[in-house]
Parts: sequence; structure tokens; C-alpha cells
Amino acid sequence: MTQIWLVRHASYAMAGHGLGGRADHALDGAGEAQAARLAGYFGDRDIAAVVASPVRRATLTAAPIAQALGLAVTIDAGVTEIDFGAWSQRGFDELGHEPDWRNWNEFRSTAPAADGETMLAVQSRAVAALRALATGPGEVVVVSHGDVIKSVLAHCLGAPLDLMHRIEIDTASISRIALHARGVRVLGINARA
Repeated sequence: MTQIWLVRHASYAMAGHGLGGRADHALDGAGEAQAARLAGYFGDRDIAAVVASPVRRATLTAAPIAQALGLAVTIDAGVTEIDFGAWSQRGFDELGHEPDWRNWNEFRSTAPAADGETMLAVQSRAVAALRALATGPGEVVVVSHGDVIKSVLAHCLGAPLDLMHRIEIDTASISRIALHARGVRVLGINARA
């Protein structure tokens, strides 16, 4: 059984206000403090690997965790942020008036992001990436993004993507799953360091 700690990246300027997408955003002051707390939380665990999305806010969150464990951060595009296409870098207030944005939020199972990925494609690549990490007994920290983590948890819980908004994933939160030969178990959702 492999335990995977799903960590959402720490806070940055657009968190809660818009879609940072795959752009190169640094953590804000609160995010730096959150990343330090995460490093302290994982520092005495027997973690085999620290894996991160290639997006900067994820790698900046993963770096202190890896350093506390004496490990290097492994980059995995399978857990990267959603490609929001034309919606990237736009605020939620601005997007709220667009029918396609409303459709995306109501029907995640079928509606694509504007010129971007479908949620089903995101879920498929993220679950495949996590299954590839589940090579046997041990624990792995994976730093990713809110909706990516929600899609993985929805898969693990057997919940439809259209209802994934019922799962709350805060910045710097920790969720945990166990992957084994018989399937998957959800061990915790949206905990704090």
C-alpha cells in the first residue's frame, strides 16, 4: 500500500480571486508561512518522495518540504494545473458573466475550459500519475492544485465530477489517500499542518 499525501500549493496573490492557471506566480507572505508549516509537518515522517506540479507556486510549496526531508523535488506534469486556455489569469468576478464559465462550473463532466482541458482529461492524467507513484509500501507527498486534487478525490470516492465542488480543498491543505492492489481508500480531506 502506498499512502499519498495530496497537498494543495500554498497561498499566492490570485488564490480565491481568479485563475492563475499555469502562469509563473510566486507565493505571497501567507503562502511562504504555510509552506514552512508544511515542511515542519512532514519533517519527521518517513516520506520516500516529494513530487510537484511544474507550476511555480507548487514547486515553491514543495521545496521546503523536500529540504526538511533531505530529498529533491520530482516534477510530474501529470499533476499540473488545469489548462484553462482563454480563462487563465482572469478574475472570478470577470468570468462570472460568461455563460461558458457558468456551464463549466455546473457540468464539469462534459464542459471544457475555454480552449483548454476538460475536467475528465485532468482527472485521467492525475489519477494515472498517482497510480504510477504507487509502487509499493511507503509514503509520497504530491503538491498539486485545488481542482486537480478534487478530481482525484472524486475518483477515489466514486463521486461524479459535476459534484466535485462539494469537496473543499484550501491552500496548503493536506488530503490523504492509500492506493493498494484492491483499490483505493480516502484517509483524510482538507486537513491543516
